[in-house]
Amino acid sequence: MDLLDESIVPEHARDVKREAREFAEEHIEPAAEAHYESGEYPWEVLEAGMEADLVAPDIPEEYGGRGFDLPEMLALAEEFYRADAGIALSLQLASFGAEMTYEYGTEEQIEEYIRPVAENEQITGLAVSEPETGSDLGGMTTSAEKDGDEWVLDGEKYWIGNGVEADWVTVYAKTGDTGNRYDDYSMFIVPTDTPGYEAEHIPEKMGFRASKQAHITLEGCRVPEENVVGEVGQGFYMLFEFFNHGRVVVAGHGLGLGAAAIEEASHFVHDREAWGQSVSEFQAVQHDLAEMRMAFESARALTWRAVEKVQNGEHPGYWAALAKATATEAAMDCAETGMSLHGGRSVLNENKISRIYRDVRIPVIYEGANAIQRDLIYGQAPR
Repeated sequence: MDLLDESIVPEHARDVKREAREFAEEHIEPAAEAHYESGEYPWEVLEAGMEADLVAPDIPEEYGGRGFDLPEMLALAEEFYRADAGIALSLQLASFGAEMTYEYGTEEQIEEYIRPVAENEQITGLAVSEPETGSDLGGMTTSAEKDGDEWVLDGEKYWIGNGVEADWVTVYAKTGDTGNRYDDYSMFIVPTDTPGYEAEHIPEKMGFRASKQAHITLEGCRVPEENVVGEVGQGFYMLFEFFNHGRVVVAGHGLGLGAAAIEEASHFVHDREAWGQSVSEFQAVQHDLAEMRMAFESARALTWRAVEKVQNGEHPGYWAALAKATATEAAMDCAETGMSLHGGRSVLNENKISRIYRDVRIPVIYEGANAIQRDLIYGQAPR
């Protein structure tokens, strides 16, 4: 079966899809189980991804990247996450947040920070969430105060991909108190060797174990004025636009995981016998597999429709939220059914379905929990 067939993918993104599939089969799948067990960062896969020019591919060509657009990034995500979510996220996070600097930053910032990421000399990260708040972008308390020609950052950030491994991170911090909570935040480039920047890995997670997240502490962390990305007070709006694109790609995380769950379940029930017949011949099992296909195909059709809407600026917040919530929840449902069809064997770590089952619990939370997506769907629905 080829659940991630290219017929729904725009023609210009199909070569990228094939390239991503070949890489995933050669490098991600063989390393998945070992990295899940060890919880170690997949440096060797990341380096292979860099050599294949599939890390930071969204960065424009003029800055050293490949200039992948949203359909190409979604095509890549489907294939990587089908192979293994934890390793896939590590590859994706190597340039996470860089988009805001190459979209809103100065040419000097791009040359100093973006080009080394595009040329695979550095990796980066995005620091938004905090220990006490995640989805409330107007409730973050990490502050940045102006002191001469420098900004002084104080606070904590949590769940930060590559917070330890990155060479620099983009930090979302409060810079004012205007009375409009969304005008009070700005974005800063913070090299991780800056005095006052401390990061440590968050203890092991139940899923996505090959991807590392950090708890960052900023204490009197000084960065120069030229490290402000875009305009002071525009951080929320920059981040909001960034997440519209990011949530469509996260829908791709769900599609990859959902496809993997269906594949694992289908192979298992067709290869196993009970009461003198293939398990796949029982009507209840066939109905379960049918429900998985229905959920998956509906989510995939919606997601690829959302790509076009977001690219064209047609109610992008609505479509991004719709795709993200639908695809990640479809994946969760498929994994749940896949576990049921595997029976007792589902709990064995050696079976991929057990890893998928734990991994799918995570994309429904990151890039805005799905309860928040429902708020966005209702609030931004075309009327």
